[in-house]
Amino acid sequence: MASQSMANLNSLWGSLLIEELIRNGGDYFCLAPGSRSSPLAVAVGLNRKAKSFVHYDERGLGFHALGFVAATNRPVVLISTSGTAAANFLPAIIEASKKKLPLIILTSDRPPELRKTGADQTIDQVGLYGDYVRWQFDMPCPDGHIKPAFVLTTVDQAVFRALGSPPGPVHLNCMFREPLVVASLRGVPVGLAMTNWKKSNAPFTQYISSSTTLDHEKIKNLAATINSIKNGIIVVGKLNHDKEREAVCRFSRKLCWPVFPDITSGLRSSTQADNIIHYYDQLLLSEKIIARLNCDGVIHFGGRITSKRWYQFTERQTPRDYIMVLNHPLRNDPLHNVTMRVEAKAAEFCQTILPAINERQDSNRIFLWQNLSKKVHAVLESSTNTKRNLNEPMVARLISKHIPQDSGLFLASSMPIREMDMFASKDGNSVVVGSNRGASGIDGTIASAAGFALGLNKPVTLLIGDLAALHDLNSLAMLKNLVKPLVMVILNNNGGGIFSFLPIARFDKVFEKYFGTPHDLDFNHAAQMFDLNYFAPKSADAFKKIYRSAFARKNSTVIEIKSDRKRNLTVHQELQKKIIKTIAPSFNPPHRGGNH
Repeated sequence: MASQSMANLNSLWGSLLIEELIRNGGDYFCLAPGSRSSPLAVAVGLNRKAKSFVHYDERGLGFHALGFVAATNRPVVLISTSGTAAANFLPAIIEASKKKLPLIILTSDRPPELRKTGADQTIDQVGLYGDYVRWQFDMPCPDGHIKPAFVLTTVDQAVFRALGSPPGPVHLNCMFREPLVVASLRGVPVGLAMTNWKKSNAPFTQYISSSTTLDHEKIKNLAATINSIKNGIIVVGKLNHDKEREAVCRFSRKLCWPVFPDITSGLRSSTQADNIIHYYDQLLLSEKIIARLNCDGVIHFGGRITSKRWYQFTERQTPRDYIMVLNHPLRNDPLHNVTMRVEAKAAEFCQTILPAINERQDSNRIFLWQNLSKKVHAVLESSTNTKRNLNEPMVARLISKHIPQDSGLFLASSMPIREMDMFASKDGNSVVVGSNRGASGIDGTIASAAGFALGLNKPVTLLIGDLAALHDLNSLAMLKNLVKPLVMVILNNNGGGIFSFLPIARFDKVFEKYFGTPHDLDFNHAAQMFDLNYFAPKSADAFKKIYRSAFARKNSTVIEIKSDRKRNLTVHQELQKKIIKTIAPSFNPPHRGGNH
């Protein structure tokens, strides 16, 4: 009877945990198989409101969850068994923490009497994820002397902390004694409070967050600072939705300042607003332009910018006023330039401050930036036309031109996101952009793109390098059963292409083995193994045809682009020389003073 009672309590607590997570909006559960997590897995399986995704690799599973959260802005639940299975979540948890994504981790654990005894599959899971989680709690083994409402209030606190400011991952370490699960819960008392809870669909404890707004005096001072800036620039990192993008565009029109959009902003490759300077990164190639720019103020929306040249420019210029607007309190200031930090959502900030901003008329300055950006566009159009040999900048540009409307684009770290940030056309379709740019690792990229596609419920293009693809190869299993196709474009330059752009490339004796890391592999057989379509086009016209047709297929597609690392470096260098040669002579600096 005692063992039956224990199994009943395990099942009860498991079902309470899962039901309360669902009531808090966390209805998507990512599980890896395991025994100790049986009470949780069974509870997910028996709850009709639960949506689930099962994958055998916890590392990939964690990144899949990240992609889903990034697409939906809703909390996602990760469930693992005990031991090293839980440790494999750590890379994804670090990324979730850096990107402020609400991830709820339920790790199953052995009971306390088995800790530090040498028991099988038992490690120290308390505090396993360190400071990368916003909150953590070591759940006791289910016990008849503990009110079941304890389980619910613990879940409610965990979700509240995951969605708080800043949002991020939380960890519940759930201990279970054997026997782990039983099908029937009859005879387990739940109490009056639980009876009332069962009659509703709401969480047991409902949290209400207080809203903070800028007071009149702060708005007045902030507006005065902005109005005093003579030659300002708006730079835009990751924005979450169209409302934010529209607000930033309205804000820039009133200030008449140029907008430098990162590829993750959603403004880089499709928005045709007058103030958007799509190729700002390429303009900053010119020493002549940098030397003559007179920027005394910056307003920075969103997080970190992909362009290294932007940071080099601001470090050199050191604007008098650098105002950063972010919707969380954490510091995002690697160069220590920020002079004013505003914790606010971009749309709310713009709406609040806009009435106090002086409207400006400065068509000459905007025209200058537009004209220079158009010249870059012309260079890229002529240098990446389809009559030339296929290369990596051209692939990024072709994707940006031909990606379907109402789809998603997921960009791997290292070179792929930089290629798209530098070379994407300004005439592309409007798409949702995702990336793992919190810690900017290459791990879990395929898994994150698969989660991103499921969360969006749209076709997705993944642009990824060969090392990142090899690093996450077993996540190709996630692509087989996607509802909407994922088109995975692999830039295979047989190693770490980004290192060729760094000073270490000059050290011939060690570079190729320790940094270039050639593998001499292709992805044809991997695609076959996971029942994916595979193509390896040699020309731009062939790529366009294959890429467009891939979205009409039911299953996902791998498109492999083979290139040479040394040649890729040369292509970039030649493009940069053409851009500098084209824009530098035509640059007429704005007059100092006034709004010019």
